[in-house]
This record gives sequence, structure tokens and C-alpha cells, in this order.
Amino acid sequence: MKVSVITTSYNSGHTIKDTLMSVATQDYANIEHLIIDGGSKDETMNVVSKFGHVAVAISEKDGGIFHAMNKGLQLCTGDVICFLNSDDWYITPTVISSVVNCLQNSHCNVAYGDLQYVQQFNPERIVRTWKSGRFRRKNLYYGWMPPHPAFFAKKEVYEEVGFFNTELNSAADYELMLRILLKHEHDACYIPEVLVKMRLGGYSNASFKNRLRANKEDHQAWVMNDLKPMIFTRYLKPIRKIPQF
Repeated sequence: MKVSVITTSYNSGHTIKDTLMSVATQDYANIEHLIIDGGSKDETMNVVSKFGHVAVAISEKDGGIFHAMNKGLQLCTGDVICFLNSDDWYITPTVISSVVNCLQNSHCNVAYGDLQYVQQFNPERIVRTWKSGRFRRKNLYYGWMPPHPAFFAKKEVYEEVGFFNTELNSAADYELMLRILLKHEHDACYIPEVLVKMRLGGYSNASFKNRLRANKEDHQAWVMNDLKPMIFTRYLKPIRKIPQF
């Protein structure tokens, strides 16, 4: 299995080295790493140029992070696809091999694990641990979702369900996972360990206003897929995060 790791970036010169290093040091050989940059004006692409394992590196203005991710989906050639953004890194060199092993030894087209949020300027300080738990489709109605950077799907899944909906600003990853796991009913295998570390500072959590906007988009994600959430689904999703701190 070839694994395509898609990294989107923009002015990430101070963080992307960790991302690149974590992919370059994986013990799984068949990895295709794609860098989809939004036209950075800092040292991002200079840092990228120092890593010989990178298969594709483009830097040009785009329509935002999910537009860039779609560009990566169009360019990648792997059997398994994942997204590791320029604030994220794999926690050990065995992450990709663990994912491939999980997919090869199950009937699933999707694999996922856990994620840790760390302080932006002190990555040794863990702020939040997102423990996903075993996959149960009904849990999606109770606000459950796996962390997107620790979410791996076979290419055939994207060929069936399509790419990110760029009408959404912050919930496009949630909408796509709803489409994959609930609307199209793909099964997923859970790897019960932290796979990815992520620096704090994401758009949807940047302010209370952005969190409210994201919550509205979470509900919209169900509607646009003709799915019927429970009345409390959109409220349970943020509530489920509280025990993670």
C-alpha cells in the first residue's frame, strides 16, 4: 500500500520542519508526501526544499485550507490518504505502519486514532488529549467524531464520496467524515493510541464567535447530506470535548 500524506501550509516556516521530519522518519517506506502551500511569503518553501522525501511541492494562491486539501486529493496517487497539516506531526516513527497494518488486517476502508493538542510555543506541554474510542456509527448522533489529522481512508473512499465541500469554512472535515462514516456507511478500525500531536490555534477555536459559527456549520453538515441529527447532536459535539482537557 502506498500512503499519501497531504500537508497544507501557509507561512508555516516556524512549524513545518516538525511535520516534515515526522514523515521523513517513518519506518514505513512507501509514503508519498505532498506539500500544498498557499503562496507563503516566509521561509516555508525553503524549509520544504531541504527534505528530499517530498514527492510534490507546490506553492500558489488558493481558496483556503479545504481548497488546498482538494488539490492534494487530485494530485496524490496513494492507496491510503491522510492529512497532516503544518502545525501537526506524527508522534512516533511507527504511525503509518500501524495504520497500514490495521487496514490490511480488517475489513475496513478507514482507520483512525487519538490526538493530543499541545501549546503552540511549548509543544512538550499537553493541553488536551482526544481519545476517540472504538467505532460505533450511532455515536455520530451523540456528537462523536474522530480527529481529522488522525483519520486515514483508502483512495477508493474518496472516489466514491467525493472531496471536501468548500462552501463550509470550518466544518468541511466534519461534513466529509459524516459523508464517509454515516451516509455511505464505511466501517472504521480504531487504533487505541495517540498518533498525532497538534499545536493549538485552529480557526474554529480561535474565538467564541468562531466556535458559534463552527457549531452552526456542524448542523449544516447534516442537512446538506439529508441526514437527520437528534435535537441535541450539535450541542453534544462541543460538550464531548470538555473531559479531554
